[in-house]
Amino acid sequence: MSTLNSFGLQKAMAKKLKGQIDAAPMRSGKTEAIDKREQRKRDQELGLIPFACKLPSTLVEQLREKSAAHDGGINGLVTELLTKALVK
Repeated sequence: MSTLNSFGLQKAMAKKLKGQIDAAPMRSGKTEAIDKREQRKRDQELGLIPFACKLPSTLVEQLREKSAAHDGGINGLVTELLTKALVK
């Protein structure tokens, strides 16, 4: 068994703290936390499918700015914009 030097002790303490932070529930304005599995099930019931794509950072920033004022957030905004664009 070896003894820990100062660096090793700090590293071990940092790992312990990181584990505690990762294990702690996220605090947000919501009173009820929904786990990922439950959220995926709700999304499937609504017919929602995750869709990832690569966009230029300038476009993403514009979407984030406009989605702050949109009722449906970024998902609602992108749905609205794509629907309008595809109807044309």
